[in-house]
Amino acid sequence: METKVTSGFGPASATIRHDCVIRDQTNSNSTHEGKNEMRKQKGFSLIELLIVVAIILIIAAIAIPNLLRARMAANESSAVASIRTINTAMITYNTSYPTVGFAATLSALGGVAPCAPLSTAACLIDSVLSAGVKSGYAFAATGAGGPPATIYYATASPVTPNQTGIRGFCSFEDAVVRVQPVGAALASESACQALLPLNQ
Repeated sequence: METKVTSGFGPASATIRHDCVIRDQTNSNSTHEGKNEMRKQKGFSLIELLIVVAIILIIAAIAIPNLLRARMAANESSAVASIRTINTAMITYNTSYPTVGFAATLSALGGVAPCAPLSTAACLIDSVLSAGVKSGYAFAATGAGGPPATIYYATASPVTPNQTGIRGFCSFEDAVVRVQPVGAALASESACQALLPLNQ
């Protein structure tokens, strides 16, 4: 819309713009600026990302040691159960092969399925345990004396001390599971006899 100027504000043909036209242009300019500002604010800042990463690291630092402790406790429980299994297998082996006595090695108690019982592979324990490593522990069993062998001792020690387990375990003819507190390997039956029974 245009208005003719009739007084002495300029030539008679001069036109003035109405206030509403100027206001519309100002509003459209400010709208474009606001959109540009909003576009710039999208996404995360570096500080926000660093805070998120720091929170994740703190949670991991709390959770990972607990997870490792739980895994070591589970490995120790499995090792104790395996020592008891070896004790039962040794007694059964001694009964089944009285002329041999106790098995000379851990592998003589096992066997690969399908298994036919022999004095060298009695099929009394599973093939994983008879191979000597199970659930983070290394196992060994030795029969001696005779023939027939009249004594034996079985041991379980962590494959990686303080990671796969903390304590070691052993047993001999009395079938009582004993504890080696630092997980060191036991070289003889007398070394096992000197240890305290489990849960004492």
